Formats: sequence, C-alpha cells, structure tokens
Amino acid sequence: MTIETLYQQLLAAMGPRHWLEDGVPPAETPWEILWGGILVQNTNWRNVDYALANLKTATGFDPERLLALSDETLTKLVKPAGFYTRKVPTLKSLAAWCGRYEFDLARMRALPATQLRSELKALRGIGDETADYFSMYVFHQPTIIVDTYLRRLFTWLNQPLPSNYMRAQQLIMQAWDYDLTTAWEFHALVVDFGKNVKTAADFAHSSLATQRLTLDSKGLAN
Repeated sequence: MTIETLYQQLLAAMGPRHWLEDGVPPAETPWEILWGGILVQNTNWRNVDYALANLKTATGFDPERLLALSDETLTKLVKPAGFYTRKVPTLKSLAAWCGRYEFDLARMRALPATQLRSELKALRGIGDETADYFSMYVFHQPTIIVDTYLRRLFTWLNQPLPSNYMRAQQLIMQAWDYDLTTAWEFHALVVDFGKNVKTAADFAHSSLATQRLTLDSKGLAN
C-alpha cells in the first residue's frame, strides 16, 4: 500500500479527527498550542491542562504577558506539567523569539519553511518533532511529524523508518504528495490510531493487520 492509501484507509475507518481547530481548547489561540507543545513534553495531557488553565488565568495566553512574568511566577503556574526547570526557560525563549517578529503570527507564517524550522530548532528545548509540530499546527507549514506513533505504525506495516529523524521524514516526504490539510489530518489519524492500537497484538486485530507499506530506495511507494 502507498502512504496515500494508508491515509485514506485511516480516514475512512476513523473519520476526520478535528484536531486543534481554531477557537477550541487546546487551540483556543495559536499561543495556547505553542505553550501546550512545550508543556506536554515528558508528561500527560491531564497535567498540561492544569498548567494551561493557570497560564490562561494569568496571561490569557498572550506571549508578551508571559514574557513579562518572573521565572518564579511562571514556574508556579506551569508546575503541574512537571520538569519546570527545563520548560520555563523554553517557554521564555520561545516567547522572546516571537517578540523578534513583534508577536505577529502573519509575519512568522510568512517565513520560508526551512528558515522557520531552523529558527525554532535553535531555541532551547525544541527538537525536530516539536519544531515540526509548531511549524504545522501554529505556523501552517505542511510537514511530516515523525513521532513514536508513526514509527510504530510503519514498523507494524513492515516498513520501519530510519532512526535518524530527518532521513525518516525525507523518505515520507518523497513518497507522498501531501498538503497542509492532508498532513494535518494524517498526523492526527496516526496518533489517535496509536492511542487505541498500542501493541502488536492489538494491531493484529486492527483493520490494517493484513496491509504492508513499501518504499523503494528513493522513498517512492511501489
């Protein structure tokens, strides 16, 4: 099967996921997506909800107001999400980066995709996966997010991905003609599938159990 076939089968089986729709928590504003994307690292979303509720009360998710908080105050607000000694500097660094563009989302969204990703990755505490998550869900750049759920699904489909993030991403990008809408939905489908299908035994009883995904050496689906 091709990646497009995989996408269509997941969509038919699960329906649109309505992930991060504008105005609906946890995407009440694009800023909420940014802060949530940092806070969710190494914890579960229930803990993030508490921290986001605190941030909303204190700042309305406004990046300038967040940046104006003392580290001590911000730490108290996000403490429910854990690892606050790492996350507070990252939140401040990310907010300061936004300030370089006068907190203007339109300006940030107008950046070339490679420049945007490079600048995000240069910030403390932001790696490949988080940079791609922000690139797509906040700055509306179509991309492929190579997370644990995607790697696990591809392994079950007899197409394990390279351990190198960028190589794995490149293989998929070369294999699939996607746009923002399909990339957005594909990631949501893969994650929600993975939350329900957690083991190889689960997969053996799933609708994809008999399917195999094949990529040639150039990343083009056979």
